[in-house]
Amino acid sequence: MPSRRSFLLAATAAAAAPSLSLQAQRPSTAPPSDLKLPAPIAALTSRRSEAVPITLEEREQRVERARQLLAEHKIDALVITTGTSLNYFTGLRWGQSERFFAWVLPVKGSPFIVSPVFEEGRVRERMEAKPATLPQASNTKVYTWNEDENPYALVAKALKEAGITTGKIGVEERTQFAFSDGIAHASPTLTAVSGTPITFGCRGVKTPAELALMRLANDVTFNVYEAVYKSAQPGMTNRQFSELVSAAYNRVGFPGDASCQVAEYSALPHGSLQPQVIREGQIILIDDGCTVEGYQSDMSRTFVLGKATDKQKKVFEIVHKAQAAALAAAHPGVQCQAIDAAARKVISDAGFGPDYKYFSHRVGHGIGMDGHEWPYLVRGNTTPLAAGMTFSDEPGIYITGEFGVRLEDDWVVTPSGGEMFTPQSPSLEDPFAKA
Repeated sequence: MPSRRSFLLAATAAAAAPSLSLQAQRPSTAPPSDLKLPAPIAALTSRRSEAVPITLEEREQRVERARQLLAEHKIDALVITTGTSLNYFTGLRWGQSERFFAWVLPVKGSPFIVSPVFEEGRVRERMEAKPATLPQASNTKVYTWNEDENPYALVAKALKEAGITTGKIGVEERTQFAFSDGIAHASPTLTAVSGTPITFGCRGVKTPAELALMRLANDVTFNVYEAVYKSAQPGMTNRQFSELVSAAYNRVGFPGDASCQVAEYSALPHGSLQPQVIREGQIILIDDGCTVEGYQSDMSRTFVLGKATDKQKKVFEIVHKAQAAALAAAHPGVQCQAIDAAARKVISDAGFGPDYKYFSHRVGHGIGMDGHEWPYLVRGNTTPLAAGMTFSDEPGIYITGEFGVRLEDDWVVTPSGGEMFTPQSPSLEDPFAKA
């Protein structure tokens, strides 16, 4: 599914005025040749060899962790249809459809799959693929249903064969309503409940292998952003800037993109569809990331080409301090809401309050295989931080009609505090300088 920002990029491209005649400009689906790219982008090279895929052994460990959590929460089985959690546990990438497809994990016994009958061949092909990705593939039974049959009754039948006739069935939170409703009514003796305690309980804390992929994704995004920043010119459209980002990601070998918002449009946290032109001295806000073996980065940088005004610098410094304060507040056991509070206090104390007036969103979100996932750094979330959790840290100040500043880096909770994957941006005029 396209992200909100990916959709925005596509819509902006469709709405934009004709491209300026820039040497670097080509459609993002056909990236420019090395000779046509600006030198900083042409200097980028593929980094795909650095990405180590998640192993079958690690997925087996995920399944066992899920069983432990099922037992702890007194849930008898977990049902996952399509999407990220299916990929997380099984390595299967299965597009969302109106036809019910599910991988089901009983608290005891072998997992099973419920699939449309005409998809069985494709299912078994993936179950037998090398290298293997599906845990306990040799013990996984495939139940199939025809177009005129009720797949939810088949789920109940399969659960009965697994010894589950009463109890709770955990449904993954992003399951479409028709599926969750069908599961809920599959049997009068089975109750559908949220599967989030299981999926979040597994996905919330990252393993060393996951963290390595996230570090790579963030490092790649940092290098791509820096190369495109060095290639940017006054007179370029925001669409052209975004297309250079796509070309740079093609150079490094990972899919990625970035929205680009200029001047007053940067005061809209998720941007505008309006075509925009980059000018010297105006705020430029870029945002998004890339995917490395299924793991995401999410990074924002705010900068100007040329000289920044005193007001722009003042706002940047406040946001910079707020980002640092959020990270400094992070330690295992601290509630998620405390991280948001630390950043919000800096911004409010500096005169950009009260509360959400200028800093209009939470300070961060969990990140991993989804760009936004549990847990969220927002007031009211009392979930305690744990080592291995990963988040964005993205305070902002948005002044309607003038400009907005947001700084965003991803970070991990360590036993001693918070650690960013990338260096904080030091200034508007030199956003990628390293200490």
